[in-house]
Amino acid sequence: MTREGDDNHMIDMESPDNQILQEDLERAAALDLPVEALRDARVFVTGATGLLGSQMVKFLLCLNRLKGYHITVIAHVRNREKAQRVFPYAGENDRLVLAVGDINDRISYEGEVDYIIHGASPTSSKFFVSHPVETIHTAIDGTENVLAFAREKKVRGMVYLSSLEVYGTPREDAGLISEGDYGVIDPLSVRSSYSEGKRMVECLCVSHGEEYEIPIKIARLSQTFGAGVTYDDGRVFAEFARCAIEKRNIVLHTEGKTVRSYCYTKDAVAAMLLILLNGEPGTAYNVTNMDTKISIADMAQLVCDTFPQAGIRVTFDMPDNVAAFGYNPEMVIALDSGRLQALGWKPATGLKEMFTRLAASMEISSTAEWRQ
Repeated sequence: MTREGDDNHMIDMESPDNQILQEDLERAAALDLPVEALRDARVFVTGATGLLGSQMVKFLLCLNRLKGYHITVIAHVRNREKAQRVFPYAGENDRLVLAVGDINDRISYEGEVDYIIHGASPTSSKFFVSHPVETIHTAIDGTENVLAFAREKKVRGMVYLSSLEVYGTPREDAGLISEGDYGVIDPLSVRSSYSEGKRMVECLCVSHGEEYEIPIKIARLSQTFGAGVTYDDGRVFAEFARCAIEKRNIVLHTEGKTVRSYCYTKDAVAAMLLILLNGEPGTAYNVTNMDTKISIADMAQLVCDTFPQAGIRVTFDMPDNVAAFGYNPEMVIALDSGRLQALGWKPATGLKEMFTRLAASMEISSTAEWRQ
């Protein structure tokens, strides 16, 4: 499936194998976002084969095709073969450049760069527990390399993709968590390698911003999912969707009392772009849909109810060593996105639709992988 590209040649859709994701990209491109600043710009994206990194790359290319912005997207990737699977048109679209390298090494891209979106990071809870040292060093050393690169290129803007985990465990009566409401993180827990790493990197970013005048903004993302999640993703939302697809009961290894708010991928991409272009340097913005606040157990039941044709139910199997699963401490943490909404952002996708689009996208991706 092809259409005419922004440089008068034929290119593939940004997501040729997944029409659910393609719909999301085109819907995002139709939003009233301050994208004029990106016309003819060069945008460097780290973690470009990850969930949000890849969707940002595809979104920017979609803007080129639909609106003719002539953005050059430099996708920093660790593995060229994976990048070519994620971006099968990489050799045909001259607005997409693959920069291959490890974020833990000095970035050696020679071209000019106007903006940086830094999303390279481990995302697996089991990895945080089994490789805590690597988790910390990727966060700090990798970001130091990106910041040195930003300083060298004299970028016009940068956004760091942080996490709700910087808030740690809030007080029981904390209510909605705004950007100044910090809870407790246990530094003697190896699971804290991710949370403490994110906190330290935020400080590293604002320190570079202050000392070297780099306009850095921070996006604190709640757990984010939707179209584009791979079938084998290990996070809880993907497991719930797989259970519905495969008609397996959802098995919880805790009581499922942890409460969080969530965000759909398309809404998060729009938020990231808005923070990059209109956010205040040195400032953090919560990215979440406040209407999605729900416990893990209730979310599992919502999935069962959303897919009645699967005929599944929620069951419990408590292991002796729950820490081995890498779960966070039980908590209630729902972010307040008021500061971001003041920039003009509004989430458009509720939790039920998030799961229906997630499951439909995962089914498509599993079929595509099987064909390969």
